[in-house]
Amino acid sequence: MAHTAAQDGASAAGPRPGKPRAAKGRPKQTAASRSATEAAAKGKAYPFTADPGRAANMRSNRRADTKPELALRAALHAMGYRYRKDFRLDLPLRRVRPDIAFTSRKVAVFVDGCFWHACPDHGSKPKNNDWYWSPKLTRNVERDRAADEALAQAGWTVVRLWEHVALAEAIDAVVAAVGRPRR
Repeated sequence: MAHTAAQDGASAAGPRPGKPRAAKGRPKQTAASRSATEAAAKGKAYPFTADPGRAANMRSNRRADTKPELALRAALHAMGYRYRKDFRLDLPLRRVRPDIAFTSRKVAVFVDGCFWHACPDHGSKPKNNDWYWSPKLTRNVERDRAADEALAQAGWTVVRLWEHVALAEAIDAVVAAVGRPRR
């Protein structure tokens, strides 16, 4: 009689729940150990948190489609504005990705997070791994200024909004820069 996986207690899809599968070869790397290995290979020091909850929180931060950005885009769309989101602009000085780009009117809108872009009102300075975070946040601000300069030299109008700005104020700032929607 032929021996089947079902007789071993395993299905074709894999082992039974609750019965661990023996690891073959090297141990499985976690995302943290993989990024640590990659950082070490590049010669970069990278801080690791001892708190898995903090690590999960930091991994879940989004680069695009944040709540303030989604609210602003939805309001602008409802008013009749059409735009590109997270649109890459290859400018002569550098590559820039505004959160919202009105390409025909050359208006770039950025919705900056208070922590990541060092808001003077609400930006907090991390207490742990200050050696890593201080230069990183400073570089973020420097990159923002360089992007503003590159856009200005290419003839674009830049609108920078903090995430804590009220939606009505944000809409007013964008409408002032863009003008009336085209219909």
